[in-house]
Amino acid sequence: MNRFANSWASAIVCLALGLLLMLGLPAVIDDYTLIEVTIYVVMAILSVSLAFIWGYGGILCFGQAALFGLGAYTYAIAVMNLGDSTLPFLLAIVVPALFAALLGYVIFYGRLSDVYMGVITLTVTLILFNLVNSTAGPEWRIGDAPLGGFNGIPAIPTLNWPGLKDEVLTPKDLFYLAFACLLVVYVGLRALLASKVGRVIVAAKENEQRVLLLGYDARAYKLFSFTLGGAIAGLAGCLFANWGAFTSPTIFGLAQSAQIIIWVIVGGLGTLVGPVVGAVAIQWLTTQIGTQQTLNANLVLGAILVVFVLLVPKGIVPTAGQLIEAAWRRLRHPRPAVPAATRPSAASAADGAGASPLAPMEPTR
Repeated sequence: MNRFANSWASAIVCLALGLLLMLGLPAVIDDYTLIEVTIYVVMAILSVSLAFIWGYGGILCFGQAALFGLGAYTYAIAVMNLGDSTLPFLLAIVVPALFAALLGYVIFYGRLSDVYMGVITLTVTLILFNLVNSTAGPEWRIGDAPLGGFNGIPAIPTLNWPGLKDEVLTPKDLFYLAFACLLVVYVGLRALLASKVGRVIVAAKENEQRVLLLGYDARAYKLFSFTLGGAIAGLAGCLFANWGAFTSPTIFGLAQSAQIIIWVIVGGLGTLVGPVVGAVAIQWLTTQIGTQQTLNANLVLGAILVVFVLLVPKGIVPTAGQLIEAAWRRLRHPRPAVPAATRPSAASAADGAGASPLAPMEPTR
């Protein structure tokens, strides 16, 4: 893994930059742009959830969109029935985590290969999409929350301050909350990866058999990382439902699953900052393409994926880190200049050029 992108120095720089952006952006951009930036931050959290389990745990999951959707729907249903949003916020994290734990237990302790991991998670995503999509009609409701089928759930109540049901978050408050969640997730995962548990997770990805020989249950560590990734995806889903006050079955779709993978690949697999950069860049580009009638967003995203796989396979952040490392080494250890006395003169160079390399040399007396 890229040393610059994974060093604690870079973590401190990224955290400081994140705090600067969180505190400074609301002062320099208008409310509409702030709302747009908020969704970029939410998608960055979702991207980090996959980056952790795939880049560090070696688990390529096509079902991250399913966990994201579970978080959104759990919050919507719970807040419509309970009123106060404190418990629904927590449930939106816990329910996807429990679902990921159950699914992960079946996969990892069922000794299924990595190929089946992708197939099963993709299948579960499609099942959830079709299940939620088929809940149209007034009879499909959970308490006071109509599921709405393909129309989704509209008018989702916004988060309120804990204990203050009538004090809901403003768009600026939601931006601060989303950005704070992103920073907490980033710092928490960095601390986890620096711990013994994190080292075992990475080791299980590199050589699972050796981890087993050392006495660690690799399956348990994989299950833990997969569950944690599900909790982070659920958090992103909850914030998404608050951002738009709406959720629909499309967030379970294949397009959403593919986008998350593209974010991680473009930003850089094996880092936590890279997927943030990838998610923000791709989401911004998708928004810009949406204003053009002549361009197809899916076609452009596919072309970007092909270009990055062929030309920048390590992603933006690892490649940039390598360039920075190389430049820093050249600055710290410049190549020494050749002394003038050791340089060949023009006359000797000409003599050497005229002589045959195979000509016999005169014996030394």
